[in-house]
Amino acid sequence: MELGQLRVFLAVMDTASVTRAAELVGLTAGAVSQQLRALGADLGVELFVRAGRKIAPTAHALRLAEHARAVLHQVGRMEQEFRKDEASDNRPFHFATGATALIYRLGKPLRLLRRRFPQTEILVTVAATEEIVAGLLARRFDLGLISMPVPEDKLTILPLFEEELMGLRPAHGRSGGAKIVQLPPEQLNDAPFLLYPPRSNMRLSIDTFFHQLGITPRVIMEADDTEAIKRLVESGFGYSMLPEFSLRGQSRFLELFRVAGQRLFRKQALAMPRTEYPRALTQSIAREIQGALARS
Repeated sequence: MELGQLRVFLAVMDTASVTRAAELVGLTAGAVSQQLRALGADLGVELFVRAGRKIAPTAHALRLAEHARAVLHQVGRMEQEFRKDEASDNRPFHFATGATALIYRLGKPLRLLRRRFPQTEILVTVAATEEIVAGLLARRFDLGLISMPVPEDKLTILPLFEEELMGLRPAHGRSGGAKIVQLPPEQLNDAPFLLYPPRSNMRLSIDTFFHQLGITPRVIMEADDTEAIKRLVESGFGYSMLPEFSLRGQSRFLELFRVAGQRLFRKQALAMPRTEYPRALTQSIAREIQGALARS
């Protein structure tokens, strides 16, 4: 049984004529008769009987019509819900991002999204890159802002920007705020550090950076929250490495530093599940975020 057969069958039911049904569905009368015979054979019942020059539905046909109308109504709703038209896409949209990007980079892009898609239910989840990637692959999220690198074979990646990870340490007094000091690698050996947890992509980048420079920091504390790390550093608990955007307008009790002659960057990107039929709304929202961040 095929949906096309059900549509032809209902056309005959509604018109009580093979000829008029054929005109309605754009087939020949012979093709309509053939589809009716095939449908009846699939079900093992007779659907119509001759009544003079007309045809009359059997009791089986009347029962089938009820089911066919319900099935085609549901199919129509499914087609409407999943059609590639963002204007008629009324499903909730799930966006995931890290806390640092949300706080320091996404204020304006999210405001613009609310203006452009006022009727869309946009749900925002704050999570680490690893959790976002898992959610994208499981189709729990439509779009995610992540830190690279991640496995890309099942994701579509849209590059956004590079962001420097800056060193910070307690200032001995009120710092001037703008000066960035250069520290030799050996000065950081065995220095107390407050870093992101090992599971995060940023921690992996920091650990790799230190390893390549022969630096062995002494990690005394780990935290997911960028603001918590900043407050602990300015309170004198140790050093850290944080995204540069999170340090703009930083406390005057913090001193920023780079390892002499070296700079560390992280790459941010948007990611969506790789699929043959991408959701039009996802593509539009991704372009909106890309454009807003490029202008900021």
